[in-house]
Amino acid sequence: PPSSILSPLLLLLLAPGPTAPCSPSQPNATHFVCTEPTLSTFPAGLPPTTLAVSVEFTALATLLPTALAGLPRLQELHLSSNRLTTLPEPLLCSVPTLRVLDLTDNLLDDLPAGIFTATGHLQHLVLRGNRLQALQPAWFWHLPRLQWLDLAANALTEVPPMIFHPLSSLRSLDLSHNRLATLAPGALAGLRVLERLDLEGNQLGMLLPAVFAPTPALRLLFLQDNKLQALPTGVFVPLRHLRVLDLAGNRLQALELPPGAALDLDISGNPWACECPLLVLLRQAAPRLTASRNTLCASPAHRQGQEVAAVSRAGDTGC
Repeated sequence: PPSSILSPLLLLLLAPGPTAPCSPSQPNATHFVCTEPTLSTFPAGLPPTTLAVSVEFTALATLLPTALAGLPRLQELHLSSNRLTTLPEPLLCSVPTLRVLDLTDNLLDDLPAGIFTATGHLQHLVLRGNRLQALQPAWFWHLPRLQWLDLAANALTEVPPMIFHPLSSLRSLDLSHNRLATLAPGALAGLRVLERLDLEGNQLGMLLPAVFAPTPALRLLFLQDNKLQALPTGVFVPLRHLRVLDLAGNRLQALELPPGAALDLDISGNPWACECPLLVLLRQAAPRLTASRNTLCASPAHRQGQEVAAVSRAGDTGC
């Protein structure tokens, strides 16, 4: 269900175990949390039974290739809000059971091609808030169990065709707040079980007609705050399971909707042409419009400023 997909990643996924401060003072500890602001090296001497390590909000800027060598059972590694600029390629080779890797808010502008070669059990990967400018296909070749991929708030300008094709288990993909101007043909190829796609806050000016054909399981689609001026006919037809669609803050005058019922729809902040095609579509599909007070007609002149929902419900539109 979507609720499980949207659950906060930073909640530890493992069953609660004994926690300990960064220094391994408790012999039975399996979870270590290190948040000393002046910490500049990865903690050494953690027991081989360690399951989860959080080194966050510190001065950590580099990691040795052997930093995780003594942690063969490690399942979660949280390294958010540090000063990491790069990662050594062998870093993850000694943690084959790693399931969660969080690198939020660091200074990474690239990753080694083979960084994930040995992490076939990885399920959650968060690279949000870094400086990545391009995606490397090799990053995703060995991640068949990945379910959650967060690439938001980077500097990505394109999604290469087929790059996510190996991610056959992926359910949530966040590409919001990047610099994407378009999605190439095949950008979403292979994502047959994807349920959540976030493209908010990019520079998308258009969508290809078949862009969502590879993602028939999609339930939540966020396209708000882009530069979309028109939607291709039938662009949402493959999305028969879609339940949330956000198109707010674009430049749309005409609307396309997916088939099916029970759609939560936000189309506020667009210059809608309140003429028969739009009014009839809304009347027939009857989506649940959110932010309806900010969903206004821009044309024709006699309807300018009126709420789209009210005009659609009115019986005197002549449609």
